[in-house]
Amino acid sequence: MIPRFGPPPGRRAYRLRPGAYALLIRDGAALLTFQQTPEPEYQLPGGGVDPGEAPLAALHREVREETGWSIGIPRRLGAYRRFCYMPDYGFWAEKLCTVWLARPIARLGPPAEPGHSAHWVALDRVAALLPDPGSRACVRAVLRRL
Repeated sequence: MIPRFGPPPGRRAYRLRPGAYALLIRDGAALLTFQQTPEPEYQLPGGGVDPGEAPLAALHREVREETGWSIGIPRRLGAYRRFCYMPDYGFWAEKLCTVWLARPIARLGPPAEPGHSAHWVALDRVAALLPDPGSRACVRAVLRRL
């Protein structure tokens, strides 16, 4: 069973939106992305899997776009569902979020995604900065094992 976060689905229609997200750990810190809009917030780097795109390809693309870094050795941590409104797209989504643990390899340049910046955050602060309860749960589970 995949855990669910966010309010339970109501009578509205939800569009399935698969996504791939990364917990990137190196030297006692995690690489997060900070997104300015629609709400200023820290996030695990990642995003939607485009139609016809493999989840791992999406993970590499999204991390590069949002942080400017390449990654290696991704290992699937788990998945969760989240029901939410996506203001950038104008629809309610059932987000099927797959989270991967990966190693940041090289900084290729600045983030290509407008309004995003990359930040190294001490591991003990990461979960508190993430507004998404599913991301927080994944981070806490990994940190308990470290």
